[in-house]
Amino acid sequence: MPAVINGTNGIGLPSWTTATRPSAPAVGQMGYNTTIGSPEYYDGFVWAPFTAQPATTLEYLVVAGGGGGGAQGGGGGAGGYRSGTGFTINLGTNYTVTVGGGGAANTSGSNSVFDTITSTGGGNGGRGSGGGSINGGNGGSGGGSAVTATVGTGGTGNSPATTPSQGTNGGVNTGSANYGGGGGGGAFSAGGNGTTVLGGAGGAGNTSSITGTATVYAGGGGGGLFATPGTGGTGGSGGGGAGSVGNASSTAGSTNTGGGGGGTGTSVGTVAAGGSGIVVLKCSSALTATIVGLTSSTVTSGGFKVTTFTAGTGTITFSN
Repeated sequence: MPAVINGTNGIGLPSWTTATRPSAPAVGQMGYNTTIGSPEYYDGFVWAPFTAQPATTLEYLVVAGGGGGGAQGGGGGAGGYRSGTGFTINLGTNYTVTVGGGGAANTSGSNSVFDTITSTGGGNGGRGSGGGSINGGNGGSGGGSAVTATVGTGGTGNSPATTPSQGTNGGVNTGSANYGGGGGGGAFSAGGNGTTVLGGAGGAGNTSSITGTATVYAGGGGGGLFATPGTGGTGGSGGGGAGSVGNASSTAGSTNTGGGGGGTGTSVGTVAAGGSGIVVLKCSSALTATIVGLTSSTVTSGGFKVTTFTAGTGTITFSN
């Protein structure tokens, strides 16, 4: 696009991509680079972007760690799922980031954090053996209730109370020690109830395309089934682990999805842990991000910089 001077609308700069910049620029020549989404000028050596405004915005995805499955129990609830756009950042400010770990067997997951955005760890699956509550634990999504002769309750999602919603409730058992436990809740749908031949299915997770690829996160874990014939509950889409039958071991929630762990049919098999959470931030590629204390990776494409945090607690600081 050529330069345009208009007395009402001001000056419209010529535009180009990084690949089509002028081949023999003069010092001080300027234009708008559509690749980086910013005006730039030639300083005699390199093309330099104009100084960014004191504040800008970003898109975020914050998924907490999933809850662990229960022994002779229900599936773990998915970690809380939060996403949004238009989060204002100030250059030079240190923003806290925490990637929540998945809960061990019979244990709730840990919270994930970006500054003021907190996603709550998934609730643990209720347990019918070895002590603890037969009810599913509360959390971002609730855990399913245990394989017991007493009907339990599924854990409550969005606990403590959160707005907007982070997840759903866990499912319940059948009220017989020989049948299925409830499935853990997922970010999109609640955990299924156990039946005489099935452990409750884990609830489905939510889909995010913040990384450029549509990916499902925060699925609930499946409930265990005491004895055959029948099958353990399937894990919810988004990393939920499957429940097991009888003495078999259940399946863990997938790493960096916030998926809940599957519950076992008895106390003999190994009870699965929940999957760890994830934090993803998407900002202008013209910004520089300084990261301390976290495991991360960054991809730049289409004028945006996408940073994915997979472990740790630390800070991120944005600058020009």
